[in-house]
Amino acid sequence: MCGIIGFTGKLQAAEILVGGLEQLEYRGYDSAGIAVNENDQTKIVKTTGKVANLREKVSTADDISGTCGIGHTRWATHGGVTDTNAHPHVSGNVTLIHNGIIENYKELAASLKEKGYFAVSETDTEVAAMLIDSLYTGDPFTALREADKILEGAYGFCVMFKDHPGEIYCMRNASPLVASYTEDGAFIASDMVALLKYTKDYFVVPEEHIVVMTQDAITLYTMDEKVEEPKMLHVDWDTTAAQKGGYAYFMQKEIYDQPEALHNTVMPRLHNGHADFSADNISDDIFKGINRVVVTACGTAMHAGLIGRHLIESMLRIPVTVELSSEFRYMNPILDENTLVIVVTQSGETADSLAALRLANERGAKTISIVNVKGSSIARESDYVLYTHAGPEIAVASTKAFSVQCAGMYLIALKLAEINQMMSEEEMADYCAKFEEAIATVEDVLKMDDYIKGIAEKIKDTFSAFYLGRSLDFGIASEGSLKLKEISYVNSEAYNAGELKHGTISLVTEGVPIIAIATQDHVLSKLMANVEEVKARGAHVIMVTDKDMSAYDGIYDDLIQVPEVDDKFGTFGVTVALQLLAYHVTVFRGYDVDQPRNLAKSVTVE
Repeated sequence: MCGIIGFTGKLQAAEILVGGLEQLEYRGYDSAGIAVNENDQTKIVKTTGKVANLREKVSTADDISGTCGIGHTRWATHGGVTDTNAHPHVSGNVTLIHNGIIENYKELAASLKEKGYFAVSETDTEVAAMLIDSLYTGDPFTALREADKILEGAYGFCVMFKDHPGEIYCMRNASPLVASYTEDGAFIASDMVALLKYTKDYFVVPEEHIVVMTQDAITLYTMDEKVEEPKMLHVDWDTTAAQKGGYAYFMQKEIYDQPEALHNTVMPRLHNGHADFSADNISDDIFKGINRVVVTACGTAMHAGLIGRHLIESMLRIPVTVELSSEFRYMNPILDENTLVIVVTQSGETADSLAALRLANERGAKTISIVNVKGSSIARESDYVLYTHAGPEIAVASTKAFSVQCAGMYLIALKLAEINQMMSEEEMADYCAKFEEAIATVEDVLKMDDYIKGIAEKIKDTFSAFYLGRSLDFGIASEGSLKLKEISYVNSEAYNAGELKHGTISLVTEGVPIIAIATQDHVLSKLMANVEEVKARGAHVIMVTDKDMSAYDGIYDDLIQVPEVDDKFGTFGVTVALQLLAYHVTVFRGYDVDQPRNLAKSVTVE
């Protein structure tokens, strides 16, 4: 949520800030603004709407020639979408941008009012700026440290102080920040994609630390003002990975990235019929003595958990629960040293998932995370991390992240089977061969793009749609439905197919699209009986399957036939077909595929 960037150095700051915000816009696009400091003056330009609006406004603004500045693109939490509520916010000596939520801002606003501080915006961020200014007596470090003791909630701050020109002070609690220094100057941002034009080397700002940026250096301090050497990281992808590369939308590009992403995630970890985690430094001990698995995640990642649950329970007979991270802490979950908690997250900064992980650690469970972003909070705080290798995902709607998260679940299932001696050598070798075959079919599904586009055109004007699946296919259906819902605004829901007639079938009327997923032989006849029920009520049925459907001619209207694979591995090809269907429906409806309304990527607030 919200994109942050800061720079101080030898280059003009305004272009760096606006260009960085364009890369970060997937984190929020309600409003945007920059503040540029030059000597004792700070010039602020901000506006509602997308960063393109800000770029236009900056281009016509009076001279903004300073080499030190901060920028922000907003996903609104407190207060409406207005110029006044846009960041940066100013209070006295303080100019501040913020990612996160200040939970005690109302109490703080009331106490600050008694000291003569009156907010002009509706935001919690301005209250934070007022608090820091009220504590400021000339030493930025002391003011930030004292504010940190008072503030409750999540925050990533970049702050400029009027009487410290050319300097930026940064502090975080939960909300992510990454930083780097080059010969051009010091950089900080909420995501590395904003810095790729200038560097591939960076460090993650630890929580409860303060970063001081000057033209000549960037220094990491603990809260007691001790200098700490940052742990440097390196990204192995370049700026082209964060660009559209000729595709109309990032989502389209990222759908087409999936063969490479799956190959990079899976193939280095399959070796001689085994799951090999040695390069990940994941100890086999974490998989020993496990009698229960809990997967906790949000949104798309939770659907990957549903896939994992089916695999682990059906193959290994180990009970698995899949819990929404936002509810996990409030359930008072039963966890012990024989519980394996798997946290699934693209960004590694999802606030609810981070809180769930911390609870699992507190209660002595074994923890492993499936994460795409190196050095992220969840990666650092898990016992072990299985990194996916999807590269940057810019579109708000996850596509390749889901596929590689599912691949991570398949790898963990195989490792659990091996360590607990629940599969023979022959069975594991067969599993690996079929796994490789399944991810290879994604290329073939992508060749069906135009065909799927033709089916999408038939349902583009629908108000609602339903996705049906049984067994493994329910997890696939859940993700397919979410993709359609979040980007096309079709009122879409996924159901275990047998449940539709227990109430929801009342919503099935003439022409309503029913997307039925069929990759599981053992429930195929049952699924098709459910399809007949909706077809009898006039539904437009789209079958998405890898099975021979000749016996069911006349029961469906359209068929998306993906290459046949073993039932365990139906996830990958069908998932890509459903992503293409949602993508094309959205384009036909004329909506922004990459930036659906009210949504932002990397949900770092609860």
